[in-house]
Amino acid sequence: MVRRWNGLDEVPEDWGRSVVTIGVFDGVHRGHQRIVGRAAEEARRRGLRSVVITFDPHPDEVVRPGTHPPLLASTGRRIELLEGLGTDAVVVVPFTLGLSKVPPDEFVQSVLVDRLHAAHVIVGEDFRFGHKAKGDVALLRELGEKYDFTTEGMPLVANGDTISSTYIRGRLDAGDVEEAARALGRPHRVEGVVVRGHMRGRALGFPTANLETLPHTAIPADGVYAGWLVCDSGRYPAFRWPAAISIGTNPTFEGAGERTVEAYALDRDDLDLYGEHMAADFDARIRDTLKFDSVEALVEEMHRDVARAREITSG
Repeated sequence: MVRRWNGLDEVPEDWGRSVVTIGVFDGVHRGHQRIVGRAAEEARRRGLRSVVITFDPHPDEVVRPGTHPPLLASTGRRIELLEGLGTDAVVVVPFTLGLSKVPPDEFVQSVLVDRLHAAHVIVGEDFRFGHKAKGDVALLRELGEKYDFTTEGMPLVANGDTISSTYIRGRLDAGDVEEAARALGRPHRVEGVVVRGHMRGRALGFPTANLETLPHTAIPADGVYAGWLVCDSGRYPAFRWPAAISIGTNPTFEGAGERTVEAYALDRDDLDLYGEHMAADFDARIRDTLKFDSVEALVEEMHRDVARAREITSG
């Protein structure tokens, strides 16, 4: 069973030596998966346990307020993905202004040595830590000699491809959800609670789940997509429906302007989803968001969208 700790204070006092990996791991993309998997493998080889350290909120928002990057995964989703990679424990460290000012040596001693008793530390080769990000892999290796642990810096690559969260965000901004999925190793997911919208979809014969997305969510470019509407709790536990997903401002209608994420579960008009926490997984882009001359023209296009989404998801 994977242990989950909210802060270093929850780490048991008798926690033995471990193999540790550290990072924000936004998206837990294929490069991250390789690092975390390597840590789990090395821990098994040494007869130790592996620990993943991640941070919340994103350090950029604390160090440079207002620069929070769009997030590829919520904190809960990130933990879930990390736990699925064979690690023994995940610790979510609250990232504060005080933590950002801790010198590299003190960070290593208080976090890696005193709390987690690190025997081996694995990080991305561009990993930075400590006040003003002065610490790097070379310094971590030097401090390891002082505190009796070894260090391994790994490139963020998978199958020869260099992968970064920044690159994936760029692909989502362009609406290229298929390339984003390739880099992530799974479809990009947008989460939120279903709220009442203008009810236009139901009136047109396509009732949609209008997602109130989490702050700082990385939302793909405006357009219509094929994908999946996912519910893992509430009235519909473990359900996953093929869906047509629309992102945009509904420009065909007067007064449009608020950007929404709406998902229509194909051929389902009997679902009561209000108040449910749902997720939309994106498989492929169908078309751009368009302004139609009439509602009738919009409905005709929506029928084509649904047919295309059915074709894509059936594969």
